Amino acid sequence: MKLLLLAPGRSIHTHKWALYFKQKGWTVKVATFEDHYSEENAKEVDTVILPKKLPGKLSYFGAVPFIKKLLRTFQPDIFHAHFLSSYGLIGALTDFHPYYVSVWGTDIFQFPQKNPLNRKMIEFTLNKADRICSTSHVMGKETNKYTNKEISITPFGVDLDVFKPIPKEDKPIIQIGIVKALSDKYGIGTLINAFKKVHEKHLNTELVIVGGGPQLEDYKKLSEDLSIGDHVKFAGRIPNTKVPEFINQMDIFTVPSRDQESFGVAAVEAMACGVPVVVTNVGGLPEVVMEGETGFIVPKEDPENLAAAINQLIENKEERLRMGQNGVVHVRKEYDWYENASRMEKLYQQTLRQSQSV
Repeated sequence: MKLLLLAPGRSIHTHKWALYFKQKGWTVKVATFEDHYSEENAKEVDTVILPKKLPGKLSYFGAVPFIKKLLRTFQPDIFHAHFLSSYGLIGALTDFHPYYVSVWGTDIFQFPQKNPLNRKMIEFTLNKADRICSTSHVMGKETNKYTNKEISITPFGVDLDVFKPIPKEDKPIIQIGIVKALSDKYGIGTLINAFKKVHEKHLNTELVIVGGGPQLEDYKKLSEDLSIGDHVKFAGRIPNTKVPEFINQMDIFTVPSRDQESFGVAAVEAMACGVPVVVTNVGGLPEVVMEGETGFIVPKEDPENLAAAINQLIENKEERLRMGQNGVVHVRKEYDWYENASRMEKLYQQTLRQSQSV
């Protein structure tokens, strides 16, 4: 079987899907724009760079003839585009079938609301799709504002051979952490302000922020202005292979996003490592966290409630450990990557059977 993925090649999610099907014996090819290209990922999965000869979003239309030619030569059994407002639109314009599209987040939460033309593009793309996939129920519900078609839920699960608890010794410092890009939409500023309140009450705490981004210096300055600079550590960008190690060093993991979260994979990764989580009630985050069982869900942009939830976990070690253990069980049951990927494979096989019977 042949699979053509039209998607950002440097995304870990694209690469995971591609590798899964390659390991299953499929012939897989990824088509991506140059600014989304990953040389490292291309070493493992055949990757084609799309031409970008026109400025801005016009480049999408300029890539259509190239994709049409690629479809004729490669002749995939399944053509699957990820991210509606760019790759999804390009794929829809080829009029190739069977055609899958996956919504990712801003492409459905924000893009169609900006203007009527954007909405028309989203409706057109969804109308062309034979199957529409979403990583979360909340995003699927949002997608149904623009189509009456069934939305298949295909979560971004985690590899439990990689994300798993690592035994750690008791230490005097309680580490609160996050692994996210340093941007306001992920609530990093809210977290730093909350940690100020936490540290005033519990001096044996430190905040570890893992990730790079445009607002690094802003957050460093905020930490200094709040007189907690010595207790906030910025680890910077780390390889994906190092993420489980960093999470396992944490006692409490936070995802205080203030913008729409399509799924909440960071929270799932933390729970898989046995670390209790505190997340905001944004997008798919409440969907993956069991309130009071694997962590706490608090209002967004609310340092007071975020600090209170963190303090409760600091002050109740038994509850912290219980939630961590519950998280491991929860992820094994609901978000095992191989089980989640097999859902997509079953959808593909179902589509192929239907097309063969026509």
